[in-house]
Amino acid sequence: MQREVWNNIPLLHVYNEEIKQDAPVILFLHGFMSAKEHNLHYAYHLVEKGIRVILPDAPLHGERAENVSEVQMNAAFWRIVLNYVKEVQEIYEALQAYGFNGKIGVIGTSMGGITTTGCLKKYDWIDAAGVLMGAVSYTEMAQFQIKQLEEQGIDVPMTAAQQQAMLEALQEYNVTTNRAIFERIPVVFWHGQKDSVVPFQMTYPFYETLVEQGRAQKVRYIVDEKAGHAVSRAGVLAVTEWLAQHLA
Repeated sequence: MQREVWNNIPLLHVYNEEIKQDAPVILFLHGFMSAKEHNLHYAYHLVEKGIRVILPDAPLHGERAENVSEVQMNAAFWRIVLNYVKEVQEIYEALQAYGFNGKIGVIGTSMGGITTTGCLKKYDWIDAAGVLMGAVSYTEMAQFQIKQLEEQGIDVPMTAAQQQAMLEALQEYNVTTNRAIFERIPVVFWHGQKDSVVPFQMTYPFYETLVEQGRAQKVRYIVDEKAGHAVSRAGVLAVTEWLAQHLA
């Protein structure tokens, strides 16, 4: 494992001596208020399967943390996500420049899963993806967050006009508007039915529509009936095994 900085993005580069330049690569995107080091168990299982793993710190996270409050972090959530999406492209370009030319997968948990679906919408170089506790519609997720704040009696730090502008800006990242992506790219979803942070409904109904439309042949959806907002060990093992098979 190496600590490296690519294009001003601190990351962990995890591999062993058996992993060559043309081996598959997975970019692992961590969740909100997490950091790259907290997800090394995913890297362990993937490296064991012959996959190079890149774990970057998201903007304002890990080594990039700034002296801001949790309230300020919450207010910056979508700015973080959109910058995260942009930086995934920068990491991809660095991989090419360094000569790592194997198949590339992107996987993320929570905020990282949300970022992953945005990447699926924006980039055509992804060979496989894992969406763990994510959301396929940025606008639907943002509306849920706003509603949650209102129900808790917390002032939303935006005017109605600002909220509308934000929702309009997020629309272009909604992977729901290009379902053909899922006919082309293998994607595995994992979600707990009791998740209250990023609800199960943020992905499962969309998966059902893919099945109904005959577009789910390359999609696997793993449901954990008991889980909340945390991926089980069984989930980690199933997702890493699935991604390894589809990047082989």
